[in-house]
Amino acid sequence: MHERDAGLAKLDRRSLWCVGGFYLVISAMMHLVWEFAHMPLYGVWKTGSSGEIAYNGLHCTIGDVMIAAASLLTAILVTGRGRWPAERWSVVTVSAVVLSIGYTVFSEWHNVFVSKAWAYSELMPLVPGTGIGLSPFLQWLVIPTLGLWLTGRRLKDRT
Repeated sequence: MHERDAGLAKLDRRSLWCVGGFYLVISAMMHLVWEFAHMPLYGVWKTGSSGEIAYNGLHCTIGDVMIAAASLLTAILVTGRGRWPAERWSVVTVSAVVLSIGYTVFSEWHNVFVSKAWAYSELMPLVPGTGIGLSPFLQWLVIPTLGLWLTGRRLKDRT
């Protein structure tokens, strides 16, 4: 067993909730920054009022936290095998990222092309061959990976 994993094996159930809670807090902060940073890549930036832009940023951040929680929980249940976080950290991380990206690709496609709930501005770079925005795709590659890495570092420092 890896040294970090040996320390993590000592965590009780309450501590495990703290792991998920820390991840969701750090994830929420990063998603909030990302949502407002990439707002000019969406049509609302030109057509919406300041209030609508702020609402969209906060609304999307809340949705992001829900996606992050559901993806992590699903990854833990499917690939953690009851041993996460003491073991299978990398497998759960990769699974959570893949689930998040999968949901995002579906959501972007549905909301841009089917329901037309939002639109990209001409500034949005696209994932080649998909019509899906590159920024939301990268958001779900970068933030869960970084968030779980920071969470793992914090656990390592505490054990």
